[in-house]
Amino acid sequence: MRTVLVLFDSLNRHALSPYGGKTVPTPNFDRLAARSARFDGHHVGSMPCMPARRDLMTGRMSFLHRSWGPIEPFDVTFPEVLSREADVYSHFVTDHFHYWEDGGATYHNRYDSHEFFRGQEGDRWKGVVRPDWSRIEAQFDPAQVSRKPRSYKRHNVVNRGYLNDEAGHPSFQTFAAGVEFIEENRAADDWFLQIETFAPHEPFFAPDRFRDIAGARRDGPTLDWPEYGHSDRPLEEQDELSASYHASLAMCDELLGQVLDSFDKHDLWQDTALIVTTDHGFLLGEHDLWAKNRMTLYREIAQIPLFIHDPAHPAADGTHVAGLSQTPDLAATILDLHDVVQPDQMVAPSLRPMLAGHGSPHDALIYGYFGGAVNLTDGRHSYHRYPADMARQDVWQYTLMPTHIFDFFHEEELRSAQLVPPLPFSRGMPLLRVPVSEKSVMYATYGPGCLIEDDTRLYDLTLDPAQVAPLDDAALEAQLSARMAGLMRGLAAPEEAFRRIDLPCKVQPT
Repeated sequence: MRTVLVLFDSLNRHALSPYGGKTVPTPNFDRLAARSARFDGHHVGSMPCMPARRDLMTGRMSFLHRSWGPIEPFDVTFPEVLSREADVYSHFVTDHFHYWEDGGATYHNRYDSHEFFRGQEGDRWKGVVRPDWSRIEAQFDPAQVSRKPRSYKRHNVVNRGYLNDEAGHPSFQTFAAGVEFIEENRAADDWFLQIETFAPHEPFFAPDRFRDIAGARRDGPTLDWPEYGHSDRPLEEQDELSASYHASLAMCDELLGQVLDSFDKHDLWQDTALIVTTDHGFLLGEHDLWAKNRMTLYREIAQIPLFIHDPAHPAADGTHVAGLSQTPDLAATILDLHDVVQPDQMVAPSLRPMLAGHGSPHDALIYGYFGGAVNLTDGRHSYHRYPADMARQDVWQYTLMPTHIFDFFHEEELRSAQLVPPLPFSRGMPLLRVPVSEKSVMYATYGPGCLIEDDTRLYDLTLDPAQVAPLDDAALEAQLSARMAGLMRGLAAPEEAFRRIDLPCKVQPT
């Protein structure tokens, strides 16, 4: 067996034509849908970027005990299990620079080999001490330019001065390397390939021919990086930001087509599995909000695309698979494709039985950001339960790798750290228990200090799919709260994770 995983970043489910999207054509996603099963109830787990990838690699959600951080010494990842248990070679190609920051630097080394293509967003790539600021400030919208050292926006405008050739675009380089691996190894067996691009993540950087498809402008300052949260931009600027996103989406569709062409050319459909998905969605003005992290995990962010082609289940190709699934399930699914038994640390189930017509292994799912709401869906409802006081909640991180996205834990955090006994998922290793601090780099970036919505909500997704009319139903809320607590117990959530949202840690006697 061979498996190819194609992972996009911030790929909106509702923008793809197989899921009803109509803003720009996505013919290659239509091709994919004809050769795979489309999952209709697929959801995120831990949020945002690297927490989602930790879920994917370990088959276990981490947001109840840890924010953005590395693969931990106690984590068990599917590429390592493939190699150890079945001698399956794993290769990883990406332009996703977060893997090379402090908060992601242990991920790529879990694969047997990897390639990295430079220049996306805030990648610290090109070293220019004195950029031509007059040229840059004429080229970009003022909100996209910063002269601050180490800032993402400074690095982005510098990097893009070196990315004028389409073939040199990091996303094109990533897919070219992925197809090269397929072509080089198509006669071999027992390998896993992960092709992962930063696109269509902001800034929505795509060549002009894709901007033409989406109706994005060519003249005027470049505007392709929205602010997070509410926007006070004029409607025409918001439209331009949306068009820029869809230009990047059109580029992603073409890049996916390169993989499909290789599968068609060599008839890899007979003996090679293909999985295509994303880490999360992205708001483009829905709910009068933009992006992620700051707000309730609405469906536009939390319900994501998933396509699986399994050569052992050809009858599933072209079908729609109902039922719930989520990101951590992919680790067990990939091991299952290679006939490898998942280790005990991986608690999420394989999705292959759903391809054979069986129901979902989930009757409900939880998902969320560390320090924010715990969210639940049972397919019919979504429930978003926040702490009563975000600023005074009882929340701690459990780690042996105390780094945030691009820095170490703040000294104030580490001075108060405690070495505590192992939790059930840490394989007997004691852990650092670290209090959340407002001085932490994560606090106001993707942690509890950044939220602009923090009120508990309950929605009926059948009657109110756009999630605009919260329900007031105490009995239903009590029922969903009990299911939430049960799922948290199954993930060995720390005791304070229950207290912070006022749920019982232990099963209540009947």
